[in-house]
Amino acid sequence: MLSTSRTGLRWGLLGVAAFSFTVPFTRVAVGGGGMSPLFVGSGRAVVAALLAAAALAATGQRPPRGAQWLRLAVVAAGVVVGFPVLTSYALTTAPAAHGAVVIALLPAATAVAAVLRGHERPPAPFWAAAAVGAIAAVAFASVRGGGPGGLHRSDLLLLGAVVAAGAGYAEGGLLARELGAWQTISWALVLSAPVMTVLTGVSMSQHPPTGTPAEWAAFAYLGAVSMFLGFFAWYRGLAAGPMAQVGQTQLVQPVMSICWAALLLNERITWPTVLGGLAVIACAAAAVRTRPGRAAPADTAGPPGRGDRPVR
Repeated sequence: MLSTSRTGLRWGLLGVAAFSFTVPFTRVAVGGGGMSPLFVGSGRAVVAALLAAAALAATGQRPPRGAQWLRLAVVAAGVVVGFPVLTSYALTTAPAAHGAVVIALLPAATAVAAVLRGHERPPAPFWAAAAVGAIAAVAFASVRGGGPGGLHRSDLLLLGAVVAAGAGYAEGGLLARELGAWQTISWALVLSAPVMTVLTGVSMSQHPPTGTPAEWAAFAYLGAVSMFLGFFAWYRGLAAGPMAQVGQTQLVQPVMSICWAALLLNERITWPTVLGGLAVIACAAAAVRTRPGRAAPADTAGPPGRGDRPVR
């Protein structure tokens, strides 16, 4: 159990590091106005789908079967369509620091989805640490974003993105135990490719994309890493589990994202930011060190996908 937990946390942290650039780079891509939010949100999925299709074909992966396609549709709706598109629209008006609220709420959303779908039963101390961590992370990101100031349209979009991603993360973590980590996100990308290709075409006809080299580089990262390679590590970590516990590593992501935003977007880091970041990290450490209870039998992992070694 301890070895599996450490393995899951290591892979989870690697995925978090990759995802920590998503909010700042999305802000870079849409901030100049040369690329529409719809193009950034859907086009990056098309780029990732091309990479995924090539990887699946090169390794001769066996297609999913039966109900696995329906579960992949949940993953695709959450992390391929919902989160990228909603955050792209939100970040046209919200600063990158405020957008980190999305990442701050994701651990709680993932944990709730894991309990409902994966039949995991974390003990009370885990929920206490997760709740305190979520509150600290939201307060931290809100201060950096200029304070709550009421519920804006961008906040509603961010909240929708959190719900979508939480469901997609939880279902993807379960599927990764059956199909393999990178295979899960790859099949989800391929499944959503027709819809995302149409949306990309519509966005290009309405607003032909232009941009600086930095904006196109940010878009390339979103497609290759945020939508594809980062999920290799993230779903591997969730598959190793415990899912709700590994999900709490996302609590450090707002800290990392705001640090990158400071470097890339010249946002000033103040002492409240430093203190808030330390509080978030402390809560994350408390959550991930709390051992969850035994999962219900329905949480038992299935056989790993071909090309992905079993997690031990």
